[in-house]
Amino acid sequence: MSSPTESVAPKRSTPASSSIWLHAFGYFACYAPYAALTKVASSGLLPGGQRVAGMELLPLSGLASALGMVAFISWKGWWKNADQRQALGRSWPVPDRATALSGLATTAVIATTTLSYTLTASILLMMVMMRGGVLVLAPIVDVVARRPVQTRSWIALGLCLAALAAGIGGAPEGRLDAAALTVVGIYLGAYFIRLRTMSSQAKATDVASSARYFVQEQMVAAPALVVLLIAGAIIESPISQGLRHGFTGLGSAVPWVVAIGLFSQGTGIFGALVLLDARENAFCVPVNRASSVLAGLLATAALAIFLGMAGPSRGEVVGALLLVTALVVLGWPRKPAPKPVAAS
Repeated sequence: MSSPTESVAPKRSTPASSSIWLHAFGYFACYAPYAALTKVASSGLLPGGQRVAGMELLPLSGLASALGMVAFISWKGWWKNADQRQALGRSWPVPDRATALSGLATTAVIATTTLSYTLTASILLMMVMMRGGVLVLAPIVDVVARRPVQTRSWIALGLCLAALAAGIGGAPEGRLDAAALTVVGIYLGAYFIRLRTMSSQAKATDVASSARYFVQEQMVAAPALVVLLIAGAIIESPISQGLRHGFTGLGSAVPWVVAIGLFSQGTGIFGALVLLDARENAFCVPVNRASSVLAGLLATAALAIFLGMAGPSRGEVVGALLLVTALVVLGWPRKPAPKPVAAS
């Protein structure tokens, strides 16, 4: 990645660019510890045996995520890419209506992703359900946006859907309860809004549109979550006590919850850069989804080896292997087009 002294706009991810794979690796590298730490915290396996429930996890992890977003964009020097508005004698970055809507959808993605790993369902099962659902949405969004889809993208999409079926088929009965299905539903609805907005606003050939979109979406997403959590803690409701405890009563769990928030923001940064690649959603979404599910497999295996938690089922392992195959299909180099022969 560029340093703050270089151009404020990230390099364009063109169809011939390999940067999507670097971003996918960053996504994978952040997602594995994020998923593992969230499951450890919610299962009472932190040092001292403290258990941090789902609603208690969100406040401090959300604050850490917002601070991580500000630090990253400031370090990269990307604030100048956003739309600007004059106030108090200086220029301030502001989102427009479309990027604000996408940012709010991302807020829902952040919250439901964290909550999904606090449920009784396994990490991999929730990931396969949520990621597989977005895979189904990808070609729908491409068709709506009239974006052509490569043959390799259709093949990878089919492999990823087969991985979804394998993961669900290998899951023990009764683990997909009403709470899990609600979380998945909200997550998929939010992702449809996000992908649709990206396709119309940012997945273009110019650098400025994607850089602008990235900053304006990210500057809404995590801060909006923090505002909602504060309001939820103040207003009396069934969840207010858990949110208050999450802000003030975590004690020795604070460093772990902050780490969860920072890794969560890392997945948000790299995941957005993957999705903003210029290629069609049916290409970018499988790269994004496969990276996270493989990270979930690593997290599940690590928890099984080191903490004695349930390991991945046979179906989940088969699903992960299908995802690896999908990534190979997407990443397989194309043969260069033959050069035209000059007329003699």
